[in-house]
Amino acid sequence: MKKQSSIIIILLVIFSLAISACGNQATATPAPSSAEILTSNDIVAEGRLEPVQGTNLSFQARGVVEEVLVSAGDSVSQGDVLVRLANAGGVDAQIVVAQNAYDTLLRTEGVNRASLWKAYMDAQIVRGVAEKEWDGLNVTDIEDRIDDDKATIEDRQKDMEDRQADFDKYQDLDKDNTKRKNAEDALEKAQEDLHLAQRNLEETTRERDSVRAAYDAALAAEAEAKHQYEISLDGPNADQLTLAKANLDAAKDALSNYVLTAPFDGVVADVNVKVGEQVGTETRAVSLANFNSWVVETTDITELEVVKLSVGQAVSIVPDALLDLTLNGTITEISRAYIQQGGDILYTVRISVSETDPRLMWGMTVETTFLGAQ
Repeated sequence: MKKQSSIIIILLVIFSLAISACGNQATATPAPSSAEILTSNDIVAEGRLEPVQGTNLSFQARGVVEEVLVSAGDSVSQGDVLVRLANAGGVDAQIVVAQNAYDTLLRTEGVNRASLWKAYMDAQIVRGVAEKEWDGLNVTDIEDRIDDDKATIEDRQKDMEDRQADFDKYQDLDKDNTKRKNAEDALEKAQEDLHLAQRNLEETTRERDSVRAAYDAALAAEAEAKHQYEISLDGPNADQLTLAKANLDAAKDALSNYVLTAPFDGVVADVNVKVGEQVGTETRAVSLANFNSWVVETTDITELEVVKLSVGQAVSIVPDALLDLTLNGTITEISRAYIQQGGDILYTVRISVSETDPRLMWGMTVETTFLGAQ
């Protein structure tokens, strides 16, 4: 009985296989073309199409949109103004003032240098006069007289001390007492003589020191005038020019908060603001791209696959929306950092696309095939 059952089962299996074979012959699948045949070393991954240069521009300050100077599809050059806020007018005026101050320094360079040269020449004349007066001064004679005056002061100081001692003997006597009065008069005379001797020393010392001070001041003034002139030979006053340039740069930086300009030559992909609209740093105002060439960044290369790829490796690229289009590319960069997605460790691979097509759009998903992975 068991054997009979086995035979029946075998017959049923044979019958099923026969029916399956007939069905396959009726709906035969065409053989894949050679272009669709992958080798065991090829790696397939998903990616996203990006322009070689692309950016979303936002303002660095809050304000009301005053002008929108471009539309989607416009070609622009680096530095072209795209959108302005109403706040920009006041900053424009600051730039004009700062630019004029900076330009004035540059423009008056020759005049300033001539003035500094004249000041140097005048300082030389003053120094020459002071030097001549110093050289003509009999310093030895003056210093001898200074020594004499110092000796006189010592004598007058001694006389005053003696007169003070005499007066101390009689100071307790009546003010009308002859001895007390004579001693007091002698003390006052000794004090006057001492003061006179001290004034004589000061005057004699000034004969030397005033001339020397004038000469030293003239030397210092000449040295400073020469220094200022030599600085002018390299351009305007360095400190003034640095400050003027800093003020100009600060004004331009302030303007950049209220004016969006194109950071590179490209095409306006989108304008997301309107005149009169309040915007801030969080608002994407303009999207700009250079669509002359494209790059692809993968989104699902795993750690097992990335080790088989290398810079310079050939890549075949097919946009999901344009299955009839196959593009060639080359790996230009393999990220050394990873992204963890679910349970997978993923790496971004950047691919330079060597061809273009007018139907390509920013952000399109593509299938990338890395040919001949090791």
